[in-house]
Amino acid sequence: MSEAGEWEVYAVKYATSAERLRRDNFITPPDPHDGPMPIDYFVWAVTNGTRTFVVDTGFDAAEAEARGRTLLRTAAEGLATVGIDASKVEDVVITHLHYDHAGGHDQFPLARYHLQESEMHYATGRHMCSHAIAHPFTVDHVTDMVRRVFDGRVSFVDGERRLAPGLSVHLVGGHSMGLQVVRVRTRRGWVVLASDASHFYENMEAAAPFPIVFNVGDMVQGWETLKQLAETPAHIVPGHDPLVLQRYPAVSADLEGIAVRLDIEPKT
Repeated sequence: MSEAGEWEVYAVKYATSAERLRRDNFITPPDPHDGPMPIDYFVWAVTNGTRTFVVDTGFDAAEAEARGRTLLRTAAEGLATVGIDASKVEDVVITHLHYDHAGGHDQFPLARYHLQESEMHYATGRHMCSHAIAHPFTVDHVTDMVRRVFDGRVSFVDGERRLAPGLSVHLVGGHSMGLQVVRVRTRRGWVVLASDASHFYENMEAAAPFPIVFNVGDMVQGWETLKQLAETPAHIVPGHDPLVLQRYPAVSADLEGIAVRLDIEPKT
């Protein structure tokens, strides 16, 4: 069990898109050379041996087929590899309501969902009349969340909130109106799960925004917020970068390329 207020943090890969190109990942690529730049899809778990928070819920096989993604395992199957039973999880943080972060709710039947109120406004308001903005959302995911509101299973956040000692969420916006990041105190200091505040290390390091964006200014300012929240820039974990699996130690030899520990110092 971790010390009081310190958490173990896991990143679990559940899907991928291996055919993606560099031009797909930047509004203006930081260099003119195109080439492969695969994107991975993760869910995260934060646990102290007594309480567990899951961050985001992934998508299912039907969504993968519809969007041309490769589903490797469900969120529940991925979490099981690190000893977490999705059916018993009581707290889920939804960083935002895009399809790859807000599907799979049925895998968490006991969970209460922590969501920025502005994200619900965004996903159910006038901006969804435009396909250019609405396409990363799946209507069933949004309506499922509305149902959970009426079931009393959504805890709305307005900006910043401490969820537990050493664990908090912070609104940054940018990629989506109500995008929030997760700040976690670990044995190596404050780690920030950036989710889609920065899809890749390169987005924030080269100041090159990802092309799916609600407000570019908020996205750029969000990178500064990440730096303020994290112990160091090396404590910021991007939301989709395959390099995360290379930089951090695998949970075990058989989980190489699947699940890593983020509360342990990176290998590089």
